Amino acid sequence: MDTEHPRKSRHEEIDAIVEGKARGVVAVRDEADKYTAVGAAERRTYANWLTPIEEHFVCHRNDIPDIDADTWTVSLTGQIEGMLSMSDIRDEYPTVAVAHTMECAGNGRGQHRPETGSVQWGFEAAATAFWTGTPVGAILRAHGVESRDGMWLTAIGGDPSDGDDVFARSIPLTKVFDDCLLAYEMNGEPLPREHGYPVRLIVPGWYGVNSVKWVEELRLMDSMVVEGSLERSGEHAYWQQVSYRIHPEGIEPDTAETIETADTWEQLEGAVEYPYTFDANVMSLVGTPDGKSPVLPRTEGSVEVRGVAWAGDDAVDRVEVSTDGGDTWNDAELFGPEYAGAWRLFRYDWNADPGRHVLLSRATDERGRRQPTGISEPDAWRDALESDEFPWNVGGFAANAYEPNAVEVAVHDTEGTPSSE
Repeated sequence: MDTEHPRKSRHEEIDAIVEGKARGVVAVRDEADKYTAVGAAERRTYANWLTPIEEHFVCHRNDIPDIDADTWTVSLTGQIEGMLSMSDIRDEYPTVAVAHTMECAGNGRGQHRPETGSVQWGFEAAATAFWTGTPVGAILRAHGVESRDGMWLTAIGGDPSDGDDVFARSIPLTKVFDDCLLAYEMNGEPLPREHGYPVRLIVPGWYGVNSVKWVEELRLMDSMVVEGSLERSGEHAYWQQVSYRIHPEGIEPDTAETIETADTWEQLEGAVEYPYTFDANVMSLVGTPDGKSPVLPRTEGSVEVRGVAWAGDDAVDRVEVSTDGGDTWNDAELFGPEYAGAWRLFRYDWNADPGRHVLLSRATDERGRRQPTGISEPDAWRDALESDEFPWNVGGFAANAYEPNAVEVAVHDTEGTPSSE
């Protein structure tokens, strides 16, 4: 079943979103007109820790629903029963704020050769915000849920589909109790419509597809969502079991009711034959210099290279910077806020000679897993990671190669004179 259809309303919706965004924000290429996709304003977005709402990327498939928060409810179903109004969610449970680096699972899809389908993201589908809301674990405990092992919580979005599918994603209950929340504020402001108003699930450190927008149902289950899991019409499992799976062309992944690890990298290493996109892979980006204008070194001849690095549920252990296209590498300094599930800032003081230079960054997580150099050829699926490449996959998911995110900069001398190179 192919549930992804062109939407005539897409461009109107995008124009309205872009109008409220920062200068420089544009729609991302999606020639099939299937998604609303708006990227970060510019590379400099990734030189700062907190992403303003007007620079935060947007991505969703269905039209934004017309919602009245006063009448919106979230149903608790499956092995729990209940109904939560927005006032219940806000007033009856603890309020917390979490920092979360949201990255679209398709970030880097446009770097695959040959191209894969759908939205052709470069690096611009990642951002960090503070999300305020109610811990989902507090709601579950209040409804008598104690056991966690082997259980799943399925979140269902209230955005109406133009097909016969239901947007549903399942999260292991162990993760739900760790740090997931039902969020109704973003960076201290009411949740914007395009980010899931009035309430969305936030799954810190995991790919954005798991943070379901416009949540209308939370279903406690013994397994991930499969066809027939939900007490409603339509196709239930497409967005869990078919789409957002990592596999080569020509494969239809088998349905799994459960898996042993939600760590996407572990799955890629063989724990799951065709991985699910859950925990985000280790990643980094140079934010400045941004390559848009020539760089003038400080009086002593140095230039600060600054950016961000993240690793999903894991901590970033090391970031290296190259100023010569990857021939040599130097350790950068990690600094600034340090929250689980959110990126770290890094900086490197570069003694820059006049001329043209190619800047790269690569991060290593606390498990010793480092960003690969590039994206493999399609037929190198099984051997890609061992060859320091990310496996090309038909959905273009979870890519974290560093070479495609290089930035070329021109350095002037300290007098501001262009190099002769």
